[in-house]
Amino acid sequence: MKSYKHGLSIGINRVDNEFFLFLKAIGKLSHEDYEKINPMIDNALLGIKEAKIKALIDATQLEGWELRAAWDDFKLGLKHGSEFEKIAIYGNEKWQEYISKIASWFISGEVKFFENEEEAIKWLKN
Repeated sequence: MKSYKHGLSIGINRVDNEFFLFLKAIGKLSHEDYEKINPMIDNALLGIKEAKIKALIDATQLEGWELRAAWDDFKLGLKHGSEFEKIAIYGNEKWQEYISKIASWFISGEVKFFENEEEAIKWLKN
């Protein structure tokens, strides 16, 4: 039986002298994925109150969300949306670009979609 890999990974990436919150989404995300990742995101953002966060999201392997997981993602955006200065999403599907436009409605900072990781990082650094 073939296993189906899906989930979110979170980390801090350093590019030159700047640090970015890095998220990579893989497969079709489930409610259970968010139950695991939400406390990690909460903890990662816990100590950051004054500074605005720049985030880089790799959606190149994202296939979508289960319905309940989409709601979890929406609630996560509402909870932490004011903490972000910029979110760069890079992917390879037109629907991912549409999702990034919808996300911008709930984030106080800028959200922009890219098809290239280097362009996404360059935009975050400016």
